[in-house]
Amino acid sequence: MSDANARNGAPVTLYRNPKSGHCHRVELMLALLDIPYETIDLDMANGAHKAPEYLRISPLGQVPAIKDNGVALSDSNAILTYLVERYGDTTIWRGADPLEKAEVQRWLSIAAGEIASGPCAARLVTLFDADLDHEAAKARAHALFAVMEAHLNDRDWLASTHHPTLADIAGYSYIAHAPEGGVSLSPYPSIRAWLTRIEALPGFVGMARSPELA
Repeated sequence: MSDANARNGAPVTLYRNPKSGHCHRVELMLALLDIPYETIDLDMANGAHKAPEYLRISPLGQVPAIKDNGVALSDSNAILTYLVERYGDTTIWRGADPLEKAEVQRWLSIAAGEIASGPCAARLVTLFDADLDHEAAKARAHALFAVMEAHLNDRDWLASTHHPTLADIAGYSYIAHAPEGGVSLSPYPSIRAWLTRIEALPGFVGMARSPELA
């Protein structure tokens, strides 16, 4: 259960790009835990993420980053872990036993690996003109989605059989928005059902959508 009411009324500050899935996964976690927060959208095109004052919060000049009652932290998966450790029920979000904890960690690694190099990278090309191999990114996305589709065929959640965990929150944003990168979700009914379950969670907040290129 969220500890948000014990925060002395000071909201978490989330520094973000509103179209970044890394940022959205943090905002989604804040919302699901009912933690008061405010957002600051960085003008990254003009170098706001490289300004000295921001580098004191996020030394690598990356988004997202948060400030919380004197704590400054960057890296989306690290922030997710911090939020549930400080304000959430860790047995739910991080796993109730050694195997479930390991499964959560495995999917966090996939979020930083295959999701980042697949659907995230494909979307970076179409939305932000990133100099990446679009066809290779789409192929990696479909390879991952084939594995996920089989995994979700007879279960509701990625790491737990009973409820969502950090694995689902870390995976949601870029997969839900994969069509914006030219990666269709039509062949993956189990993935689409999983996305619908996340979107039905109390407190869910979405990320701004862009034209789909699937």
